[in-house]
Amino acid sequence: IVKHAILHVPSAFNSQTTRVVVLLGDEHRRVWDVTAQVYEQQLAREKFESANKRFMGFRAGYGTSRRVEESKKKKKKKKGKEIRKKGKEEKNILFYEDTDVIREFQAKFKTYEAKFPEWSDQTSGMHQFTRVVWTALEAEGLGVNLQHYNPLIDVRFQTEFNVPPTWSMKAQMVFGTPTEGPAVPDDKKEFQPVEERMKVYGAQ
Repeated sequence: IVKHAILHVPSAFNSQTTRVVVLLGDEHRRVWDVTAQVYEQQLAREKFESANKRFMGFRAGYGTSRRVEESKKKKKKKKGKEIRKKGKEEKNILFYEDTDVIREFQAKFKTYEAKFPEWSDQTSGMHQFTRVVWTALEAEGLGVNLQHYNPLIDVRFQTEFNVPPTWSMKAQMVFGTPTEGPAVPDDKKEFQPVEERMKVYGAQ
């Protein structure tokens, strides 16, 4: 799934700026051990204890998609067993954008120089959700959640996982066997009025 995303998700001027680090099993758990260590040094004790509960939840690889739970029930038993077996090994994907490549394309196309960082972020988002990775993982019956604990963890991760300093971290995706629904179900979530966020013209 991730290889397919890297190869086929489009990018502005075919710049191919997205980079990923896939971590499985013990390496996945180390992501959240390191994150906890970094935040323990930054937060007051009470705040850290609250944050650490979340870190340990991500460390366990909990999925958070209720739709995945519902879709699993519709799958055949044999397929469901295969999914649960594969899900026992927790996984993590770190998404980065290569700033060297961004600067290279800024130099090549001066007219669009200011837009390349923005286009890079759009490409990263397409990799994470819209085109491939999140939706494909859900289709396999896995629970997925996306976290943003950078930039506090950036430097430690460069050391721990041999990440080049020119890779700029964008997000941390956790996926594995779903165990419960979203922390905030849709019927409890606060929504801004759609009319304030969307305009439609020409409708009959």
